[in-house]
Amino acid sequence: MYNILLTILIIIAFLLILVVIAQPSKGNSASNLTGGGDAMFGKKKKARGFEAVLNRFTIILGVAFMVIALLLANLSS
Repeated sequence: MYNILLTILIIIAFLLILVVIAQPSKGNSASNLTGGGDAMFGKKKKARGFEAVLNRFTIILGVAFMVIALLLANLSS
């Protein structure tokens, strides 16, 4: 059981890295230098299409990673 969960965790970690790298940047470099003030004042655009799918997939993979990591920690003790 432990080895199966560890293998799944490694696969999820690899997929999570790929999904995060595939996401487009949220702003231009000038707003990144100043701290991205547009996001602070509610000018955030809602993700659509492929970007929305990547955002949702990132959340799902992140939650699955945390759950499996906690299960592995529980099994190892």
